[in-house]
Amino acid sequence: MSPQLQALIDAARTRPFSSEEREAQRRSFAYGNAKIENDRITREMVAEQDEILKAELRTR
Repeated sequence: MSPQLQALIDAARTRPFSSEEREAQRRSFAYGNAKIENDRITREMVAEQDEILKAELRTR
């Protein structure tokens, strides 16, 4: 591995995620796992359910 690539990897390990990046990562993970089980799952469906869950959590 080149020193430049190693430096980028090291920097990425300590870089904090923004809340938007974390949400995008969570949705992507959920979509990928759901899509394996059901080919009819769409990214829009995952986004809709994420919004519903966030709303439920805010009311608790």
